[in-house]
Amino acid sequence: MPLGAIEWSAPWLAPYAALGQGVVAQVAAGLSNAAALNKALEPNVGPVRFVPQSALPAGVAYESYILDSGCCPTREGLHDFFNGLAWLQFPQTKRRLNRLHVAQIAQTGIQPVRGPARDALTVFDENAAFFQGPDVLWNALAAKDWHRLFVTLRPLWQEVQLVLFGHALLEKLVYARKPITAHVFRAQAATNSIADVDAWVAGQLSAEMLAAKPFAHLPVLGVPGWWPKNADPVFYADASVFRPPKTIN
Repeated sequence: MPLGAIEWSAPWLAPYAALGQGVVAQVAAGLSNAAALNKALEPNVGPVRFVPQSALPAGVAYESYILDSGCCPTREGLHDFFNGLAWLQFPQTKRRLNRLHVAQIAQTGIQPVRGPARDALTVFDENAAFFQGPDVLWNALAAKDWHRLFVTLRPLWQEVQLVLFGHALLEKLVYARKPITAHVFRAQAATNSIADVDAWVAGQLSAEMLAAKPFAHLPVLGVPGWWPKNADPVFYADASVFRPPKTIN
């Protein structure tokens, strides 16, 4: 069972662990991903209901169907499982992304190649992480000053909350590899609660803002405390992963 490969003690899964383990237990008992995610909603009314992928009518765009029906087509496996958890934990952000996707579809239709706005929306949805922490750390991350970020300023990571949002990112980390990189968006919510971060991020999102690529790139296994090998500063000397900033001639 693919969901059985998830190691719930991984620190990046802390915001999802209690909810996710309950859903996995329901799948192990015989429910589909969609049914198990719906069960996790009860007795509350969630942002969407989850339905089997077969419910998506032929020729109807996935995002448009979600907006029009309030139902999210869900396949078996890790990818849509984590997408479901993201809907449950970040309902306002997911709903905002859905509306932005549909607005872009209305403007341009479904094209073989996404334009910059839809491409940015997809990158955010699939691979974003939310950072809350000191300016000095954010500036080092944005500058790709890896030694300063992870070695010199390492003690300051105790003041950071980094929450992984992208469902493809979470899926990849089930089989964790050093090069896995998140597109990090700086959140400045009033508190560190998931609900406040969700509301703040949803309020910031626009197609124009995302098309400007307001992201910093972070190899997530470099986060202090997230991977045993990064306790050795040599871990960060791998330039194939911790790439230097591009120079402009």
